[in-house]
Amino acid sequence: MAGNSFGRIFRITTFGESHGKAVGVVLDGVPSKIPISEDEIQRELDRRKPGQSELTTPRSEDDKVEILSGVFDGMTTGTPICMVVYNKNQKSKDYDAVKNLFRPGHADYTYQMKYGIRDYRGGGRSSSRETIGRVCAGAIAKKILKKYNIEIFGYVKQVGYVKGEKLVKDFIENNPVRMGDPEKYKEAYDLILDVKSRGDSVGALVEIIVSGVPVGLGEPVFDRLNAEIGKAILSIPAVKGIEFGAGFSVVEHFGSINNDEITPYGFMTNNAGGTLGGISSGQDIVFRFAVKPPSSILIEKNTIDIMGNPKKIVTEGRHDPCVAPRVVPIAEAMTSIVIVDFMMINKRLEL
Repeated sequence: MAGNSFGRIFRITTFGESHGKAVGVVLDGVPSKIPISEDEIQRELDRRKPGQSELTTPRSEDDKVEILSGVFDGMTTGTPICMVVYNKNQKSKDYDAVKNLFRPGHADYTYQMKYGIRDYRGGGRSSSRETIGRVCAGAIAKKILKKYNIEIFGYVKQVGYVKGEKLVKDFIENNPVRMGDPEKYKEAYDLILDVKSRGDSVGALVEIIVSGVPVGLGEPVFDRLNAEIGKAILSIPAVKGIEFGAGFSVVEHFGSINNDEITPYGFMTNNAGGTLGGISSGQDIVFRFAVKPPSSILIEKNTIDIMGNPKKIVTEGRHDPCVAPRVVPIAEAMTSIVIVDFMMINKRLEL
C-alpha cells in the first residue's frame, strides 16, 4: 500500500490502524539540536484527542505519545524520529454487525474492491486515528516555525447553517466547537447537540491563517505552495474541498475588484490568499476547507453486503456528530509540515 509518506526533505510516514495495537509516525529530515519533549507534542495531541466534550466521540483514549528514536537528552539528533501512540480503548465488537456490510460514506467499499481485504474495525487505516501521527510531526514543525516567527492557527468558521462573522482569536481554544465568533458559538454548539440527539451529523467550514511566511516559498509549476497545501489538506479524512483567499467567490468578481493592488507599503488586499504564481507573497496565507458530516450515523440507510446483496445498515459505536473541532489541529499540523518542507527546500532554515 503506497501513499503513506508526505514531504520531500521534511518527510513523514504514518502507520497503524484505528483498532490495531498502535498508530504513529516516522519523521525524517528534522535538523539536529532542536529542543523537543513529549510534553510539547502531547499538548498538540490533547487538542485532537477524543472525549474532550459532549460534542465529540466518547471513545476514551489518553493518546499518550512515546518518542522511540531520534531524540537524545531532549534534543533532536538529526536521525529519524519515531513516535507512537498505543490504542487502549478499542471496542471492536461494535463493528461485528457491519463487518460484511459497506457503510455509506466510508471507505469500506473502495478498500475492499482495491485490496480484496479490509480491517472493518473502525475503518482500519482509513480512520481519522491515522492523523495522530500527523499531529505529532506537526508539533515539531510548529516548534521549528516558531523560531522564525511563523504562526499557524485555525478555527471553525461555520457549522451547518450557522455562519461566523467575527474572529476573536483568544476565544478559539476556549470553546469546544473551536468557533472563532463568540456571538455564533452557542448556536453552533446547540446545532451539533441537536443533530447528535437525532443520531445524525453535520458538516462545517474551517479556516487556517498562516502569518510571517517569507516571500519566495513554492516551486512552480507543479509544486506550487498552494498546491502542496491543497494536497496536504485534502489528504485529511472528511475534507471535501478547499479555497484560498477570496476562493470561489472570485467567480462573481471583476479583475478590477479581485486584483490585489501593491503600494510601497505592501498589498492593499489579499484576495489571492498569500500566494502569487504558486509562490508565497509575504502576505498571510489564508484558506478555508469544507468538512463533510461524519458518515457514521444512527439513521438506517441502504447498502450492500460483500456479496452484493441489498441490505439496511445502522452504524453503531462511538462517533463524532461534527468532526471540525478536532480537524483544526490536524490541519494546522499538515500546514506546518508543508511550510517547513518548503523552508528547507528553499534553504530558508539556518541549519
